[in-house]
Amino acid sequence: MIKNFEDIQQIGKENFDVALKSFSAASKGAQAIAVEVADYSKKALEDSTQALEKLLGAKSIEKAIELQQAYVKEAYEGFVSKATKVSELYADLAKETYKPYEGFFAKVTAK
Repeated sequence: MIKNFEDIQQIGKENFDVALKSFSAASKGAQAIAVEVADYSKKALEDSTQALEKLLGAKSIEKAIELQQAYVKEAYEGFVSKATKVSELYADLAKETYKPYEGFFAKVTAK
């Protein structure tokens, strides 16, 4: 009976340690995602402000259309690039959050 209690106590301690490692990984991943999103937002705002200034300074309709097309293309490419980066960060977050549980689950099911 005492052996079983010690086993349960050990599993509880290991579970707590694993959960703590998982939470730490999740926290780091979420922070990295937040930094990426904030950087993108700041850059997108700066780029749109510059594009508007250029657009207002255009001397002809043709030049304004050209500037607008260039801005839309750059904004789209920037968005796709950043979205890809953020999706990779989410995938890494999931992997790193689950990683501490891999060994724990194998150990628990083996007992």
